[in-house]
Order: sequence, then C-alpha cells, then structure tokens
Amino acid sequence: MSTGLSVTSVSYSYGAKQALRDVSFDVAPGQFAALLGPNGAGKSTLFSLLTRLFTTREGSIRIAGFDMSRTPRQALQKMGVVFQSQTLDLDLTIRQNLSYFAALHGLSGREAQQRINSSLDRLQILERAGEKTRDLNGGHRRRTEIARALIHAPSVLLLDEPTVGLDAAARQSITDHVHRLCADEGLTVLWATHLTDEVFDTDQLVVLHQGRILAQGPSATLRGDTPLKQYFLQTTGIAA
Repeated sequence: MSTGLSVTSVSYSYGAKQALRDVSFDVAPGQFAALLGPNGAGKSTLFSLLTRLFTTREGSIRIAGFDMSRTPRQALQKMGVVFQSQTLDLDLTIRQNLSYFAALHGLSGREAQQRINSSLDRLQILERAGEKTRDLNGGHRRRTEIARALIHAPSVLLLDEPTVGLDAAARQSITDHVHRLCADEGLTVLWATHLTDEVFDTDQLVVLHQGRILAQGPSATLRGDTPLKQYFLQTTGIAA
C-alpha cells in the first residue's frame, strides 16, 4: 500500500531477549486500528520503532508511503504521536504548549494560531486555551496532547495507551473523540491498548502477544459471537 501505515516483517531484540518477532500489518487511510495486547506484549517497543526512537534492520515501516529507514524526515512529518507518558509543560497554558510545538514544525504567526484553534476546536477545548495545563483534569490533558499531535496536519496518528490513568468516563470520551476524527477527517489511526472496551466492532484489530501477532482483521469478524474480552483471553491464553 502506498499510503496509510504499513509494517512488514519487523523484529527487534533487547540483547538476547526478542521483543518483536516478524510483525506485519497494514492500516489503510481513514481506518482505525486497535493494537490490542497485554502489558509486556511489545506494543511500546513497536511504537518506539514507528516513531524512530528505536531502529531495526529487520523489516520495514512505511508512513504515508515514506520508508522510515530511507526517508525518516518525510515519514515523521506525516505522523502525529501521543505517547503513554504525558509530555505537556504544566506551567504553560494550553495555547503556549501548542504554540511551542507548532514552532518546532516551522509554523508561526497567523498560520500557527489558525491551526491551533482548529485543533483545539476539534477536541472541544478551544474555550480553555488560556488555562494553565496543570489546572486541567487528566481527560482534558489528553485532549490537549491529541490536539497538539494534529497541528502539523499528519495523515497518520499513533496513540500508545492514551487512556492510562483516566477514569471510565474520560476514557470513553477520548476513545469516542479519536474514532470521530478518524471517520470525519480520514486519519489513519493506530491505537495501542490492553483494554477491550476501547475497541469497536468496526475497528481493524491486531492482537499482539509475546512479540507476535496472533490475529488480525475486522474486530467483529474475529470475535464472531464471542464477547471481545473472552475472545482476547482465549486467543492469548491469558487466564480470565
């Protein structure tokens, strides 16, 4: 595939410990893909490779048609990322956090402010742009990070366990927001999680366990008549 996200035969080891083994999957443009796996499955290692924090010679990664190893700058420019650990400056306002990020992408002045306003409006927090980030609850901080990741108009959005530490209502809100972004704006989304209630039947599902992909395909098709949580436990062999 020439656009979207493509991972082909990717492996990675920490010394003698192999964290990923021949991982391959595609996410088409406009598709929401859930990377579902228990803690320690290799999700964060894969995200480190996708964002070039780590590199590997085993396999290939393409972002919006750009090869991560051959054209990393172009690939990264097409990508927005929300990491598991929050990375906002709590002493800055929402707008100041986003303005700093925009400047890193070479955006300033009216164009930067227009993009910031558009991103914040999409996440329904534009009216709070002047508030200090430390005064926000966890859900609104996450919305701010997603808005920040969209400022440079990426075509691929990666989110690594983005709801960790949030309560049930905030998790549901963030999950719904990102699904709507995908559906309404054609974003290619890869959402890593260990929580089955964050996966919709309409999602593309990739089940990762012990560094291997055990199953992939439409969530509804894979689980059939079985509840997703039960299907996940059966597929990974994890005791309920």
